[in-house]
This record gives sequence, structure tokens and C-alpha cells, in this order.
Amino acid sequence: MWTEIDANISQVTGEKFQSSQRRSVGGGCINQGYSVCDGERTYFVKFNQASQIAMFEAEALGLQQMYQTATIRVPKPICWDTAGDSSYVVLEWLEMGSAQTKSWEEMGRKLAAMHKATSSQGFGWDINNTIGSTPQINTWTADWGEFYTKYRLSYQFQLGRRKGGHFPQEKELLEAIPEILADHKPQPSLVHGDLWGGNAGCTVAGEPVIFDPAAYFGDREVDIAMTELFGGFSAAFYRGYNEVWRLNEGYEQRKTLYNLYHILNHFNLFGGGYLSQANRMISQILAISR
Repeated sequence: MWTEIDANISQVTGEKFQSSQRRSVGGGCINQGYSVCDGERTYFVKFNQASQIAMFEAEALGLQQMYQTATIRVPKPICWDTAGDSSYVVLEWLEMGSAQTKSWEEMGRKLAAMHKATSSQGFGWDINNTIGSTPQINTWTADWGEFYTKYRLSYQFQLGRRKGGHFPQEKELLEAIPEILADHKPQPSLVHGDLWGGNAGCTVAGEPVIFDPAAYFGDREVDIAMTELFGGFSAAFYRGYNEVWRLNEGYEQRKTLYNLYHILNHFNLFGGGYLSQANRMISQILAISR
């Protein structure tokens, strides 16, 4: 397997690579991660079952699109394929350090710059990808409210019902979304899509980095909302973001609607108390919208 991966890296980079040092590192809760080195160059390799190659391809293409904006730092994708019964993706290795205030401010500024990358095709993406290990549907749609209702919340509710979840106010919420978003007309922004504290950091040189995306073109506020969901982002991050592109009026009311997507997904992935949290959020959204 490693011989095949080394050969793929060599072919793509145009420089012979033969890994002599390999060590297990964190690959998230879904994948297995390794650092591989030939004594001079180091790469990060993530593994999963061979059936998950489409997940790695989508991740790599998302990183590639974010990288090409020349805004915020992301690990550059090198190659991806299957080897034996495994699929893998090879990424640029970044030495991570601890973030200081100026790094958080710069992360906010650079994320806002990335959000200015837009699409003439509307909301969505060229291919479907995953949010965690859950399929994420990205069918191009002209209207943001329609896209978010159909391909984000409705899909997660459908999965949740299959898992045994009960959502008494689901229908009322879905019918209310057009009114909730009636005066909000966002541009399609290139978003990270899964921007919690575990998917952001800084290099040892203090440069902000984001990784493990679930990229698509959506309302930029979905990224900002998720940074607040599980904590981990400094107040300096929001100062930096607003310096470049101030959040629109009404964001505080919309952020719970946007974070509901992730809580529903957490229920579908992990079960437990996320069901009651989702239903509380639905009640909160409806109370504000009435």
C-alpha cells in the first residue's frame, strides 16, 4: 500500500518520494491519519475504507477550490486514490502551533476574503460531498431558502426519522423558512461548511489555517454561525471578519436556524441528547419568527 502511495506522490509532484518514516497522527473521528516523510519532505495521509474514495475526492476538490482563492491557508491537496482495501488522500503537511490574538484576527479577515468568492450557478456545488460521514447534497439551486430547506434541513429530518427521531414542529419550521429568510438575499459564497474549532488552527509561524471542509456555495453566515456552536473561536476572529465584511442585520436570528443543520447531523451520527437539543432549537426559531 505504501509503495503505491509513494509512487502516486512521486508522479504528481514530479519528484521521487519514498517514505522512510511513518507515524500515526490524528485523522479526526472518521479517518486514520499518518505523517509520512522521506527525510526531506513530509505529507499528511488520511485513510478510510476503499468505498469512501468519493469522500476523499470531494474533500480534496474542496480544498483545491479554497486554495485557488489565495485567501486563507488550507493544506494543499496532493493526490488521492485507492490502494488495496483502503482509500486515501495525501495533503500538504503543516506544522501546527498555538493561535495568538493577531492570528485570530487574521483568520477572520482571510475567511471574509474567501467568502467573497462567488458562483454564477447559484447555491450548491458541482458534486455532493459529506458532512462528517453523512452525505451532503449540493444540487445547484437559484434560491438560498429553497436550497437550505430542501438540501440541508429536509434531508437531515428525513435521516433523523429513519433513525427513530421525532420532530413535532418539523412541518411548521420548514413552512416558516421562506418567511424567516424573506428579507435576506445573500450572495452564493464559497463556504468551508464544517467550521468548528477542531477544523481551524494556526501554523507554528502564526498563520491561520482551516481544514477538513464540507465545501459548497452558500450563505456565508453558515460558517460564522458554526464557529459559535461548539465554541473555540476568539473574539478577535469576529473583529477581523467584520473589518473586511460586516455581518448582515438579522444574523443573530438566523444563526440558530443554520446551526440546526449541524445538530440534526450530530443526532444522525451520534444519537443521544442531540434530538432534544434539535427540538429545543426548532421551538426557539419558531418563537422568534412569529
